[in-house]
Amino acid sequence: MTLAAKRRLLMIAGWVFLVLGVLGLFLPVLQGILFLLVGLILLARAQPRFRLLKQRLRRRYPRYARIFEHAEARAGAIARGEIFGNASGGKRPPTRSDS
Repeated sequence: MTLAAKRRLLMIAGWVFLVLGVLGLFLPVLQGILFLLVGLILLARAQPRFRLLKQRLRRRYPRYARIFEHAEARAGAIARGEIFGNASGGKRPPTRSDS
C-alpha cells in the first residue's frame, strides 16, 4: 500500500469515526466520546491540523493526556499484533511456518 493510499484510508476512517462520535453524543447506543477520540487519533496521523489540535488538547488537559497516550500505545500494540503483550511476553504464538 502506498503512502498516499494509506493517508487517504486514515482520513476516511477518521472522518467516519468523527461522524459516529457526533451521532453518539445524541444516541444512547453509541459511545460518542470514544468514537471522537479514535477519529482524532486517526486524523492526527493524516492531517497536520488535527495533529496540532491533539497537541493543544494534551497541553490543556495533562491529566487526560496520560490516559490518551496509554490508549494510543495499546492501539499501536494491537495494530502490530501484540494483542496479549504482557501475558505472552510480547511474543506471538508459533505458527506452522515457524517450525
